[in-house]
Amino acid sequence: MNKPQIIVELRNVTRTYQIGKERLPVLRGVNWEILRGEWACLLGASGSGKTTLLNLIGALEKPDGGEIKIAGVDVSKLSRRDAAQFRNRKLGFVFQSYHLLPELSVLENVMLPGGFAGLSRSAARSRAQELLEVVGLAERIKHRPGELSGGEQQRAAIARALLNSPELLLADEPTGNLDSRSGQAILDLFGELKKANRDCSIIMITHNREVAKLANRTGELIDGVMKLDSE
Repeated sequence: MNKPQIIVELRNVTRTYQIGKERLPVLRGVNWEILRGEWACLLGASGSGKTTLLNLIGALEKPDGGEIKIAGVDVSKLSRRDAAQFRNRKLGFVFQSYHLLPELSVLENVMLPGGFAGLSRSAARSRAQELLEVVGLAERIKHRPGELSGGEQQRAAIARALLNSPELLLADEPTGNLDSRSGQAILDLFGELKKANRDCSIIMITHNREVAKLANRTGELIDGVMKLDSE
């Protein structure tokens, strides 16, 4: 049997912010490993550094120290241009606030990452239509985001995140703006997508320990250090 491949490897990651004259250490030597195909949940109190850590994993910020390897690439050493290309090829992002462009249709929103990845418009359209059918929005592709419910907007955002077939999906409180019924539907969708895309890994920020029970692996940030579910 092949040894499981590590998709995310964090080694002694530190991050400090300068606020006026004060230095605020947020991450104090974080270590974490996630295997390819795993669903991991990241827990922590408000202000514990969860979003900061997700931004570092997503190559949106750079750490002050340590090593962050995603699919074997140390993203902390990438230039801004290379980091942008890496994100577009390897990563998908799902945010709490959806971040859909209001002037575009649902289909056009989902197609957007394809242009940055060099897909032809026809290929991006075909892939977007396929994904919108998967997430249950096949009848809504011509609508603007403002014409959708919150749950439908998040489904569209998930479809957009999957357009370029990412190896790692990063989700920051994806049910945070939804009522309990819509939130459960989104969690169910993540579960269905995980079964259909066994090589795609997920890191989901949540404050809900019941949600974390759905994951293969859980880590919790406490005082800037990662506490693992096995500890």
